[in-house]
Amino acid sequence: MSIPKVAIVGRPNVGKSSLFNWLIGQRVSIVDPTAGVTRDRVTFLLDLNDEGQQPQLIELIDTGGMGIVDADHLSEHIEDQIRLAIHSADLILFVTAARDGVVPLDKVVAERLRRLDRPILLVANKSDNEREERNAEEFQCFGWEVLPVSAQQKRGRVFLTETIRVTLKNNHLFGESGEEIAEPVMKLAIVGRRNAGKSTFINTLANEKRVIAGDVPGTTRDSVDVRFEMDGKTFIAIDTPGFLRRKGIKSDLQFYSTNRAEKSIHRADVILLFFEANSRIQATERQLVSFIRNEMKPCIFVVNKWDTMVGQMPTETWGDYLRDVFPDFAFAPIAFITGKTGKNIKMMLNHAQMLFNQSRLRISTPQLNKLVAAALENNPPPLFHHHKVKIYYASQVDIAPPTMVLFCNMPDAISMPYQRYLLNFLRDELPFREIPIRLLFRKRGSNDFRNDIEK
Repeated sequence: MSIPKVAIVGRPNVGKSSLFNWLIGQRVSIVDPTAGVTRDRVTFLLDLNDEGQQPQLIELIDTGGMGIVDADHLSEHIEDQIRLAIHSADLILFVTAARDGVVPLDKVVAERLRRLDRPILLVANKSDNEREERNAEEFQCFGWEVLPVSAQQKRGRVFLTETIRVTLKNNHLFGESGEEIAEPVMKLAIVGRRNAGKSTFINTLANEKRVIAGDVPGTTRDSVDVRFEMDGKTFIAIDTPGFLRRKGIKSDLQFYSTNRAEKSIHRADVILLFFEANSRIQATERQLVSFIRNEMKPCIFVVNKWDTMVGQMPTETWGDYLRDVFPDFAFAPIAFITGKTGKNIKMMLNHAQMLFNQSRLRISTPQLNKLVAAALENNPPPLFHHHKVKIYYASQVDIAPPTMVLFCNMPDAISMPYQRYLLNFLRDELPFREIPIRLLFRKRGSNDFRNDIEK
């Protein structure tokens, strides 16, 4: 089961970044009274359990203020980041300011969150004293449980983290004691720009006209789950509306269709990203790849309608084209199919099943530490301000995506180029060659003397 994502959202200046820093115990997000300081999503892996106990990890996400008008004309970018955080989150912390009471923008945020089908906790920040705690009861008008806290005065942290833990557990978003929850059926999200042949492909899988398919772009307006069988195995294919770039959305209907496509990616196990063989890659596909990257989902690049290119172009040319445009996805396999006739579809689905199985594998801690030690011996991390960077031990803490935590003395000193080196080294040695791997670096605890790598 994946690490649950918990997004902190709310209007500007309610103390979202202060709350984020307070919960994680570090100053990661910038805190400033100026509205709009936070623009991108800021994430941190937080262990809800005390040191020495079985880790219970969440990915905490800080976001920009909803409704901000950015002075540098980045409002659209900020909104995109908030939207991605909301729709990838398993639990949302709706933050308000107790001392301000309910303001009109709080109502706007609440109305937006009310449409979501996930648990929401209303956190009344700035409840600095008992009087303001009583004021926080005003937010019960929104219909969610109100949790009065104060990041500045450090009031209510244990109550908040415990409520987060219980809410996630009650919604089956935590495994029991690290127990893996089996997925009986692989869910495939079929995504791509409009008229890429997604619905025709679905109908071929189901061997019936299960969804409407036509030459008019935008025929599919909702996500449709289609259950089918192949070689005795059951799959669920999620047909999605054609994805539109943010700037291309002209109506509410198009907005919700695009929103549903993004949500389908979030709940799928493997993504089939469709490209038209006779059309160049567009900004739409680039945006989709960015979303798939953020979700860290196994993905197959599917070049559809290949029958139109037979004899005109070798598959290697299109493959090189994809690798040039998406170098960060060099590990993703490429399939050339004709959805209308079913050519190469069975082979592609078998490959998707392989990716699904890869994403759910667990590597033993001794094996992982042995590989990390080999990587360090082959290429030690560079010095940081004349200090040696040490990695003491590693452990796989999650699947789908495989998530490795490396405990070290200075997490911030491990540069992005060296992180990429470690990632590529592990990818070459582990059975995760065609799927995303998440590497996380954490400081070894003051009472943790474990050192499995540097003997």
